[in-house]
Amino acid sequence: MKKMIFLLVILNAAITLQAQLKVKPKCDDFYIDILGGTVNNMRPDYTYGMIKEKMPCYTSTDAEGVAGTKCGATLFFKDRDVYFYTDKDYIEIGEKFKGKMSMPLFSTLRKGVFKYLGRPQLKDDNWEAFETAYGIVILYYNKAGKVFKIQMSTKNTQTLQLCE
Repeated sequence: MKKMIFLLVILNAAITLQAQLKVKPKCDDFYIDILGGTVNNMRPDYTYGMIKEKMPCYTSTDAEGVAGTKCGATLFFKDRDVYFYTDKDYIEIGEKFKGKMSMPLFSTLRKGVFKYLGRPQLKDDNWEAFETAYGIVILYYNKAGKVFKIQMSTKNTQTLQLCE
């Protein structure tokens, strides 16, 4: 009987030792360079693998080549409100972004954006697209006229395909 209890204790200890704590991957604080078109020096045209390797703290992902994904390969950092659409070569930043930016666009009114980005290349009631050295940046405005979403792409206005 003692041998049986001893065996169960050893077996239980062996199983417990197999359970390992897993550390959540960490990323540096996010820094968005609007004129450079980067998030932590990662451009919109970088591959899925490159971003996944350099920024392993993503919260969800759709891998490359997976059938049925409407937006292609993606890496989402929902806790920071940053989204990479690697098949479509653009990055989206939401108004709940956590990190630093090269220019304070989320606190800027529509009429004040000119001093940062100049005149828009295209515009509509709720958005404006500005030409940049790397491609375009699109700013979306709420009813109060403040920026609530930013999209940066290495494509131009004719070749850009956004995920709807």
